[in-house]
Amino acid sequence: MGTTQLESVPEPKYWHLKTVLSEALDSEFTVGEILPNERDLAARFGVARATLRQALEQLELEGRLQRRRGVGTTVAPPRMGVAVGPGQRAWPGMPGDDWQPADCALAVPPAAVAAALETGEEAVHTVRSTRTTHGQAVAAELLYVPQASVPALSAIDAPSGPARARAVLRELQRLRPEGHDSAVELGSARADDAKELDRLPGAPVLVVTTRYLAGGRTAALSVATYRADTCRLTFGDTGCVQIEDGPERRAS
Repeated sequence: MGTTQLESVPEPKYWHLKTVLSEALDSEFTVGEILPNERDLAARFGVARATLRQALEQLELEGRLQRRRGVGTTVAPPRMGVAVGPGQRAWPGMPGDDWQPADCALAVPPAAVAAALETGEEAVHTVRSTRTTHGQAVAAELLYVPQASVPALSAIDAPSGPARARAVLRELQRLRPEGHDSAVELGSARADDAKELDRLPGAPVLVVTTRYLAGGRTAALSVATYRADTCRLTFGDTGCVQIEDGPERRAS
């Protein structure tokens, strides 16, 4: 990683430094490798540590770097591909689903969710799930299921926790799916999501809202929050969520 003269560059120094660092990540570092400390990097490029921090923060925001407590700044793995096209999973919880149910509660959902489900002030089953890759949580999901969608569910068989969540998903799959639609937007991590995803509150996230249809109505509504620095969206008919990994792969 050679030094670069930045004094004559018209763009902000940190932005040009970000470009130089990005090129070095492609050519000299592998996924998971720890970068030199800030003092050494600042000295190598002849910039103030404040300028270096700005460049590192931008690369972290773009998903090129990860700052890990007790480890340091490492090269991030390639972004996870999230399919949001017509080929998505028919129902949550189907075999091969990468989401891991963690809990389930019966509660009145937020007003916007209640309006989409047309449940008014009625409590619905809220299944909380997580998704991990490379041993790190990259997404958190809240799946709202009206009681009318799972009328045969027994509270006695699975009163709470992951068992209750799996029971709701199992009953939901008894319905004949009629289709679904999804919407994607950029958002900010709420406190609960930020803690689960190891981000600071307000960190940028991708929010994928999916409405599942059955019986002529909305049978369930999913709100999945993805770390914006680890995920990319893919559109198409394959229906696959492709995770690009491998120890020999360089950052890309």
